[in-house]
Amino acid sequence: MSTTILVAVTDVFFYTKVRDALRPHGYTLERIRSQDEVAGTTASASPAALILNMNDLAIDAFTALETLQADPALRSLPILAFANHEEVDTWRRAKELGVTKIVSRNEFSTRTRELVEEIIANSRQQSAVRSELNAEG
Repeated sequence: MSTTILVAVTDVFFYTKVRDALRPHGYTLERIRSQDEVAGTTASASPAALILNMNDLAIDAFTALETLQADPALRSLPILAFANHEEVDTWRRAKELGVTKIVSRNEFSTRTRELVEEIIANSRQQSAVRSELNAEG
């Protein structure tokens, strides 16, 4: 069974980085190319994580995050975002809107697979802890 990662990145350079980093390791990529695809693709793909370019020109990252936060079924989806390291307000707002981890564009380019695996592993650990707490209480 392959792990599906949603990729809300329309920039060809960054999408190619994602593809080259993840596909050889067995990941399946579902590309989100427009604002209209955010909710529908996310709900239908059963993804393990979402990669989001906070500076994308075709997808408003903040609107995408608000859309995901509005749906209880999608609220816990791990999200790896990247942005220009100088955009402090973008980083702050992304975290407020539920981004699991935000990194600089440079770090994203060099550590894509490791970052994706990190947020997926952390999400699974949190789910296991929640399950244990629910069983106890």
